[in-house]
Amino acid sequence: MRIAIGGIATESCTFSPLPTRLEDFRISRGADDAFTEPYPFLNKYPDIDFVGTITARALPGGPVEAAAYDAIKSELLGQLKSQGPFDGVYLDMHGAMNVAGMDDAEADLYSSIREIVGDDALLSASYDLHGNVSDRIMATLDIITGFRTAPHIDALETRARAMSLLLRCLRGGIRPRKAFVKIPVAMPGEKTSTEWEPGKRIYGAIEAQIDGRAVLDATIQVGYVWADEPRMTACAIAIGMNEEKISLAARELAALYWKHRRDFGFGAPALSVDDCLRQAMSDAVKPVLISDSGDNPTAGGAGDVTYFLSRALALEPKDMIYASIADPAAVRACIAAGLGAELDLQIGGKLDRLNSPPLDISGTVESIKSDADNPQVVLKTGGIHTILTGKRSVFHRRQQFIDLNLNPEEHEIIAVKIGYLEPELKTMARAAYLALSPGSVNQDITALPFRRIQRPCYPFDQDMDWRPTVQIF
Repeated sequence: MRIAIGGIATESCTFSPLPTRLEDFRISRGADDAFTEPYPFLNKYPDIDFVGTITARALPGGPVEAAAYDAIKSELLGQLKSQGPFDGVYLDMHGAMNVAGMDDAEADLYSSIREIVGDDALLSASYDLHGNVSDRIMATLDIITGFRTAPHIDALETRARAMSLLLRCLRGGIRPRKAFVKIPVAMPGEKTSTEWEPGKRIYGAIEAQIDGRAVLDATIQVGYVWADEPRMTACAIAIGMNEEKISLAARELAALYWKHRRDFGFGAPALSVDDCLRQAMSDAVKPVLISDSGDNPTAGGAGDVTYFLSRALALEPKDMIYASIADPAAVRACIAAGLGAELDLQIGGKLDRLNSPPLDISGTVESIKSDADNPQVVLKTGGIHTILTGKRSVFHRRQQFIDLNLNPEEHEIIAVKIGYLEPELKTMARAAYLALSPGSVNQDITALPFRRIQRPCYPFDQDMDWRPTVQIF
């Protein structure tokens, strides 16, 4: 049996002014030694001929440039055509890619793959739970399964499940039926974590719907809310051999999600930037973590909005780490000046010019991390240690601070461009707040200029009525 592996994975904020370019993708090819690293479970299947094509991943950002998408797609399709035929294709996806000038980019990719591999091959995809699913996607894929945790700690498990389902269906001569329920709810990921209620209960209900044959798998997609396109919505999916039972499973999961739509909330106190800073400055514990949520790069923010830092400079906390501002010119200036140098800079506001002006700042170069790909520096201004980076960066791990000679536990406040806290940050925090800061991934979604989503949709239409409607594919 021959199985191809490939995929294009990114999350695209249509409100971001920052395009995702070809050079923003990390591309692995089947001939690369590292291609199979994300798939250690392949060793369980020594009788299968796995063929690597191309996988491409990019940090969430704005819409993908059409030329970049076309280049990656063309290479993937070329590999499928030259190395086929295949019994099945496993696609390692995210599910919320937007390509400039195109809606439903994943559906375009799957349809093109189907044309090459033929109708007899099975297509299986693994998704982030913030993917947006359409009728066309459901009609083209044979298997779709998604993460069940947010923060996402089950990526490997989900990939393995997508492959296991694919191989089981191929070996058993099964083409599963698919039940699909669109749930007219738009919710930011910061409110729908599976670590607290009601997300914990809702995602905990998935396993009970799966019996291994009549219902092979079930998935709930929160969806990706910062995409102004018609498919943006939550949904419930069930696949299996019994149409009645997959319909019931998808309907019950969708009804449960709808029932609790008003119960979703932030996992930490959500306050204005000034209130977060004042509260953190008065707390008796350390470190206190603050999420600069409106410019979260892992949700598509540009990573150089300066509003939070400008307010911190005005309020003058005694001891704060701020991670981070992407500004390669400022980083180069700090490195050229050297450790201990004092200099005046204008930082940020270069990528996201809509939400942020550049910020004038003075400080001392406190630390330098030389890195050919992404150099980083720490600029100390009063009690604030600002991390400047050569590229858009996410600070989720303690070691990232240690590498810059910052021991996070020794500082009073750590402000990070993030939404809900990733596991290492959560472990570190003695108290935590979520700042409702400006940016392209603003948490106040009803204030964003949506034009193309399907209405009615909660919370835009608070008093709408809805009953689950199941589509079978």
